[in-house]
Amino acid sequence: MFRSDPIARSTWRWGGAIAALLIVQSVLLAGLFWWLALDSHVRDAEADFRADCRSLAGMPAAHRIEEVEEALGRDIHRQRFLALFDREGHLVDGNVAKLPDGAPIHGSAVMTVVPTRLPGKRIDVARLVLCPMGDGERLLTGVDLDDAEHANQIVERALAIALIPGLLLAMAFGLLAGTRAARQVDAVRQLASKIIVGDLDQRLPVGRRPDSFGLLCEQINLMLDRLQLLIAEVRGIGDDIAHQLRTPLTRLRARLERGLRDADELASFREVADNALAEVDALLSVVAALLRIRELGDDARRSRFGAVDLARLVEDACDLHRPSAEDRGIDLRCEIEGAPMVEGDADLLIEAVSNLLDNALKFGPPAGEVKLLLRCIGPAPIITVADQGEGVPLAERPLVTQRYYRARHDRAGAGLGLSLVKAIADLHGFGLAFADHGSAVSIICSSEPFQTKSE
Repeated sequence: MFRSDPIARSTWRWGGAIAALLIVQSVLLAGLFWWLALDSHVRDAEADFRADCRSLAGMPAAHRIEEVEEALGRDIHRQRFLALFDREGHLVDGNVAKLPDGAPIHGSAVMTVVPTRLPGKRIDVARLVLCPMGDGERLLTGVDLDDAEHANQIVERALAIALIPGLLLAMAFGLLAGTRAARQVDAVRQLASKIIVGDLDQRLPVGRRPDSFGLLCEQINLMLDRLQLLIAEVRGIGDDIAHQLRTPLTRLRARLERGLRDADELASFREVADNALAEVDALLSVVAALLRIRELGDDARRSRFGAVDLARLVEDACDLHRPSAEDRGIDLRCEIEGAPMVEGDADLLIEAVSNLLDNALKFGPPAGEVKLLLRCIGPAPIITVADQGEGVPLAERPLVTQRYYRARHDRAGAGLGLSLVKAIADLHGFGLAFADHGSAVSIICSSEPFQTKSE
């Protein structure tokens, strides 16, 4: 049964390990308690021995005998052994007949003694210590072990009685904990199996008040959410490219086929090839723009951010597009006010400004005027591009920043220019705004909402 049921195998493995750990812990705690109880008795006895030795060592010899007799008289339970011996080991007074061989001077030891005042007992077992007095006499002091052994037996029986249910509880708890841990691990295993076969919608259950495993499940679910999003984005790139390239490739094939069929001289073939190369370049620009937008969705680009001088950036954009404007007969005017440094990616920001300028030069009136303005309204630097055209109609403004949307006057484009500008602005936390009237489009270098005034 265990070979076919992974949960059962895991339960016994986890449960056995936990139960064994708890059993070892219980036995160690019981042994520690027993040792502490025994050691407590020994320490108490040795403390009494040291007190006897100090008090009798400071007395004259005649007073010692009286003190020994008084101490033995107070011992109504006959548990104490107290005796004085001279230099030769002869008994001076006390309830021990002779000095035991090897009686310790330091610490204490369990030894056999010959009592003199215990009727019916010729020998007894006691914990003893031998203390030298200042005048050559020696004091043997000790305590009978009958009561201590009885107390130890009670402790041992109590530990044995408590240990049996403790071990049973340890095994039961180990099996329960093992079952729970095995089911939790098996839930993760089953989830991983479903993820492997492509079912990315599966998630781990999380309770209202999650424990440590519940918190781990939350993190795993968040990781799966992110993984599902990334996979969807990867699939989206393929779908986007297929969507964008299907029609242009069909048109390119038709043109090539027609051109090769109709061309009858070298110049015609060259014209067909030039047109095909232009179509290929347009297709490559579409793919590059799609990949660029996808790349901007990755927050890792923020790690490249640094201080950007907007005044210099706008001036470079003007210099870059001025030859193109002259070729089209358009007057490109740049007005730059002082602006604070912003944090961002200079390459991306100049790409966004260039897209706005390209749109203005492409869709503005011929021989008209295009303005590129950098100004500050409050703390927010604003970059504005405006031409003399009518601009994007109000109804289309929410749509032009979506991918593939082409305005009515832009049926030849791929519909990715303003999408790219919007992606760059979002990555920087900037805003993109259209003028109430006219064609002005502004990048607001602040997270605060702003409505651009008409130019």
